[in-house]
Amino acid sequence: MKVGVMGAGSIGGYFGGMLSQAGHDVTLIARGDNLAAIRRDGLRVETTAGPFTARCHATDAPADVGPVDLVLLSTKTYHNVNAVPAMSPLIGPDTAVLSLQNGIDSYLPVIEQFPAAVVLPGAAYIEANRLAPGVVQQAGRVVRIATGPIRSSPPAHAQRARQICADFRAAGVQADAEDDIAVTLWTKFLFISTMAGVTSLAREFLAELLIRPEWRKVVMSCLREIETTAQASGINLAPDVVESTFNYMDQSKGAMRASMHADLTAGRPLELEALNGAVVRAGQAANSPTPINDLIYAALKPHAAGAP
Repeated sequence: MKVGVMGAGSIGGYFGGMLSQAGHDVTLIARGDNLAAIRRDGLRVETTAGPFTARCHATDAPADVGPVDLVLLSTKTYHNVNAVPAMSPLIGPDTAVLSLQNGIDSYLPVIEQFPAAVVLPGAAYIEANRLAPGVVQQAGRVVRIATGPIRSSPPAHAQRARQICADFRAAGVQADAEDDIAVTLWTKFLFISTMAGVTSLAREFLAELLIRPEWRKVVMSCLREIETTAQASGINLAPDVVESTFNYMDQSKGAMRASMHADLTAGRPLELEALNGAVVRAGQAANSPTPINDLIYAALKPHAAGAP
């Protein structure tokens, strides 16, 4: 399988490296010192099973690659305005695009740009970091991809999702083709948007917030607000999704860090539109009030583009 990875950071680097190690023809679309390091030394992938060096192709020009069988879209969502059009040379008549970005609607620009492509929304469950140019690290026990076609897709898209998941499993990555990927996306989204939004609003880590009753109330209310918005949008989440998510946060709070909180404190751009902004948009579309996420969105919007 010929694969193009749009965004060779921690997540794209790890999954691209695993596919390359399994014998697939992988090209990483990278920039700057990351591109130079991969070209010089290969991509160093440190995993819980041991390190390896993936000898992937690397370029900053998708036109050098041409059409591929699979595009992994793993850039930050705020790069989509440039990254999605830049994918054009990678898209052929049989190309599938697997979006592993945060959010519930981040894949929509891909459908708008490439209506004939097989566009598969996905969720990546992984703890990964880029340690240095050309070096990515996977930690923790959970590594999983879930994907599937959008509800209006033809049946062939579901078969394509199953085949891609089989290729990932053969490469050592747990991957599951879901019957209703919207439920999966919203379930992950409920957790990430609450953790990222509330911790960024408070400028504190979850471990610092959940020991205080007033913030426990805010976290629970944010979870319930997103659940209500999902239901109003026609998404039937599990009946215990709020309680199970809150319990997971409560039990794991010491180890949890939201990337949006880290980006905010470092003065980097925020994935605000893909997270709490998406709650606000979904609430408006479904006529479902979102006062907590309205507040989070309004408070963080001045910082969305990062520090000057």
